[in-house]
Amino acid sequence: MSDGYSRLIEKIKENKLNCDLSIIEKAYNFSKAAHEGQHRESGEPYIVHPLEVAGILAELELDCTSIVAAILHDIIEDTAYTSEQLRENFGDEVVMLVEGVTKLGKIPYTTKEEQQAENLRKMFLAMSKDIRVILIKLADRLHNMRTLKYKAPEKQTEIAKETIEIYAPLAHRLGISKIKWELEDISLRYLDPQGYYDLVDKIAKKRKEREAYITQITETLSVKIKELGIEGAQVDGRPKHFYSIYKKMKTKHKTLEEIYDLFAVRVIVNSVQDCYAVLGLVHELYKPIPGRFKDYIAMPKPNMYQSLHNTLLGPEGIPFEIQIRTWEMHRVAEVGIAAHWKYKDGGGTNSTELDKKLTWLKQLMELQKDMRDAKEFIDNLKIDLFADEVFVFTPKGDVISLPVDSTPIDFAYSIHSAIGNKMMGAKVNGKLEPLSYKLKNGDIIEILTSSSIHGPSRDWLKIAKSSQARNKINQWFKKEKREENLLRGKELVEKELKKQGLTFSQLFKAEWVDILLKKYNFNTLDDLLAGIGYGAVTAAKIITRLKEEYKKTLKPEEIEALGLDSAVQVRPEQKKKAVPENGIIVKGIENCLVRLSRCCNPVPGDDIIGYITRGRGVSVHRRDCSNMVNIMENDDRLIEVSWYTSSNVSYKADITVMVNDRTELLMEITNVIGEAKIPLKAINARTTRDQVAVMNLTLEITNTEQLDNIIKKLKKVKSVFEVTRNKQ
Repeated sequence: MSDGYSRLIEKIKENKLNCDLSIIEKAYNFSKAAHEGQHRESGEPYIVHPLEVAGILAELELDCTSIVAAILHDIIEDTAYTSEQLRENFGDEVVMLVEGVTKLGKIPYTTKEEQQAENLRKMFLAMSKDIRVILIKLADRLHNMRTLKYKAPEKQTEIAKETIEIYAPLAHRLGISKIKWELEDISLRYLDPQGYYDLVDKIAKKRKEREAYITQITETLSVKIKELGIEGAQVDGRPKHFYSIYKKMKTKHKTLEEIYDLFAVRVIVNSVQDCYAVLGLVHELYKPIPGRFKDYIAMPKPNMYQSLHNTLLGPEGIPFEIQIRTWEMHRVAEVGIAAHWKYKDGGGTNSTELDKKLTWLKQLMELQKDMRDAKEFIDNLKIDLFADEVFVFTPKGDVISLPVDSTPIDFAYSIHSAIGNKMMGAKVNGKLEPLSYKLKNGDIIEILTSSSIHGPSRDWLKIAKSSQARNKINQWFKKEKREENLLRGKELVEKELKKQGLTFSQLFKAEWVDILLKKYNFNTLDDLLAGIGYGAVTAAKIITRLKEEYKKTLKPEEIEALGLDSAVQVRPEQKKKAVPENGIIVKGIENCLVRLSRCCNPVPGDDIIGYITRGRGVSVHRRDCSNMVNIMENDDRLIEVSWYTSSNVSYKADITVMVNDRTELLMEITNVIGEAKIPLKAINARTTRDQVAVMNLTLEITNTEQLDNIIKKLKKVKSVFEVTRNKQ
């Protein structure tokens, strides 16, 4: 047996998991045989990865089925084995979990982003059936992040960005802080390596004096807690993880020296009564800073987190943070929702209690029902479920959690869609406030309704913060304004067809429309058109999809003749007179083969001359081209040429950008080009030993003025010290 397998068995025994080790061994042998001959980028045998993922789940004290599924989680995706073969050996439950974390198979997607969004959407749907799917996926992502150094730099950035936008906030939602913190810190290391290592270095320099300061406080507290008669308490200092410090410095524009609570003092006791007793003691010893106290014991976070939090002025007037909790609260704070899978005496989890903890997941599934576009679903997910929270109260004292900056509209729809649809106003803490009022922690909200109100206003879509509220508002318009939406949808489709020079009969064939109805979950063509009308999907996206099907029925020459390869079709009646090839007019000759010379890359605005080649037509050069200077006066093969002036003709121009290498550089360069609406046709970049990035860019331009403007803009980008046009 491998070392990884031995470590896994030790963790299972150490955490006293009620697990049949013979099943674990069977899964290990099955997975090892299936992945035989496969290696990771690190060079390790592939079996190391599933064993490490299973080990992370064992640390979270998950059940045996989850650990077996983790060992087998890449079988369907990466080997020749099928779901049926897994089912025969390990049963339906294991297969359901493995399929939940398996990416979508051979389904065609327009873009990589769409495929990624659909994979995430599938994962969330599987997660709604069994939350263990996402726990396996989080463990899988954590081990992949730990070995990210073996990936290519662009892949590192892509994976780290997805991790910090989706997986770390998801770990937070599920209350698994130990995974959340590690995912955030590793992501930061790859997204802003300079910022990360600079922060690590600065913290290390003053670590000793900070630790001495915290030790002074913890020793004082330990003595005083014992004097109070509280037994079994643990007092220690916990350094904050790097990403939370980095984020605070960025959002609050502070230097490290201005952030004092880099360490938090944590007190763990045996009972809730002891928690409040310690809080009273702390307030006697140190002065609390007003407005910083949070009681998450009386009002737990939606992710089950409980603790008392406060910030106080310690010795010498330096602030520090304190957290007070029980041992059980501490365990839940570390492993969150995974705490429910600690099987004791063969008993399972309380499903009713678990459902209460996952109300946000029900909201997610409700949101997904009417979200036709996978990317839009993920974008809304980032805004809604993973935003910072604000806690407000109903008049009866019930706590409602909403995204930060939520309004009374969000509150009303979180209670019930009928209340939102009939809302005429809102009272906040007994006072009438506008619907655009941003809710604050502790606000008491009373929604005023009227039977004379016949639904929401479209303006509410701009005010509402949560996707749950926006989705319910859109649902109302979808149902109540169907005829209006249908008419608007038809108009938008006609407009897009006209723009692209196509007709309804060309694209809207029954078999092609059926593909779209299934993809976007509509029943009929009218439903699809109404969906376009109320914004569920765009006309441009639908036309693009149908155009792809239409092109499959045409020959290459027909596609070219109709101009279907271009993003925007020019209708026949819009076409102007024929444009000379390459936009060059050759004096005295028509329909002549013309090519722009690559030695000097001429573009409109350059002074040019033609050279009659043998068998290759006219080669066009800049007059100052080094290849032309010597023969300019004596060669009778020179011919006068001029530019055909039209914005419809584009030319390729090569430029070189020299810049001191840094993070996010490529993104900023491409953003400048994108904002100027200049097509970037090719890019080639390298970094010298002196950390100078050399970028060779090929742009599609219409004249030298446009080229000069983009060169000026690129020179203004931070760290760029030279931009030149390639003449040779």
